[in-house]
Amino acid sequence: MEIRPILSTLRRHKTAAALIVIEIALSCAIVCNALFLIAERLDRMHVPSGIAEDELVRIQAASLRQLGDDDELNKSVAQEYLDVLRHVPGVVQASVATQIPFGNSSNNSGVRLTEDQQMSTLNATVYMDDGNLLETFGLRLIAGRDFTPGEYQELAVLEKSGDEGKVPGAIINRTMAEKLFPGQNAVGKSFYSWGNASIPVVGVVEELIRPNSFDQGQYSMIFPIREYRPGVQYILRTEPARRAEVLKAAVDALKRADPNLLVVEQGTLSELRASFFEQDRSMAWMLVIVIVALLVVTALGIVGLASFWVQQRTRQIGVRRALGATQGQILRYFQTENFLLASAGIVVGMLLAFGINQMLMGKYELPRLPWYYLPTGAVVLWGLGQLSVLWPARRAAAVPPAVATRSA
Repeated sequence: MEIRPILSTLRRHKTAAALIVIEIALSCAIVCNALFLIAERLDRMHVPSGIAEDELVRIQAASLRQLGDDDELNKSVAQEYLDVLRHVPGVVQASVATQIPFGNSSNNSGVRLTEDQQMSTLNATVYMDDGNLLETFGLRLIAGRDFTPGEYQELAVLEKSGDEGKVPGAIINRTMAEKLFPGQNAVGKSFYSWGNASIPVVGVVEELIRPNSFDQGQYSMIFPIREYRPGVQYILRTEPARRAEVLKAAVDALKRADPNLLVVEQGTLSELRASFFEQDRSMAWMLVIVIVALLVVTALGIVGLASFWVQQRTRQIGVRRALGATQGQILRYFQTENFLLASAGIVVGMLLAFGINQMLMGKYELPRLPWYYLPTGAVVLWGLGQLSVLWPARRAAAVPPAVATRSA
């Protein structure tokens, strides 16, 4: 199809054409960045935790007896509760956890490769193992071993040693191992974190996510340290289908065993994940609504302009039909015209999308917009334009030559 007549017509309607180009450009820029932000949120929401989430329930509990700072009492209560929980029907494993994935708080520590290193190589979260955390969480060892009974210590004893205290070993996740010892077997290597003594790596798990603060990197380590304090988490592993049943039975059993029981929180790990990512989910849906609303507005603008131009060009259409133009040629004329307008808007929109992404990177530390979002946005806008102009174009193509001529 000859492009020159289309360009000539658009030059005579510069204002209307410019408005559509600007509308498409803004839509393209916003859609590209919104799709990117949605993908970022979805990736964040589906981050693997490394634990058997669909088999775990949690109970955060304490006793009213634990009002003072008595380490022995705290230890006694925790062991009492664990003994009760391990006898609940359906419980496969039970463990004390000072923090859990998707929790509201976390214990983090800087990690150095040498004793005299001034700046930490990374910041890792610290899980404390009371004796069978790996089995309860369902973590998968990919190198090394679990802790031996003789390696476990109590935090209260370790703290009294000050900087001279020694953590006898650590199990780290693969991400941390690759960061500290790239291309090497981390087992047998050492690092510094707590105190002045080096901490040997005895094992590596495939994955273990941070409780929160994902922006600090997914670096996690487990120490064979037992901490018994009021309000610790009791993690129970059971069959997925029995989680609700086991959770209720466990709470009832604890209440029977200790009338002074105070249950702070309870639920499944799946529920905890859903709650943790609630804002991300809401943000993703809000962006979807923004994209849909923006596309609808853009489509209505294209339909309105195309309908106006069809009405204004009735005589021109009639003359072309009288000279032998087919309905298909009239249809292609308007589709080509829209394609040119959309293309101009998309080019400007891509530049705007890049600029908006640069602004977001500077203010919110977002990653760079991947290049493939730009053609994705272009295809969406091209398709929207062709669909939007289709009805006015078909209406124009259906005008009989005689009627169009009489309307002159």
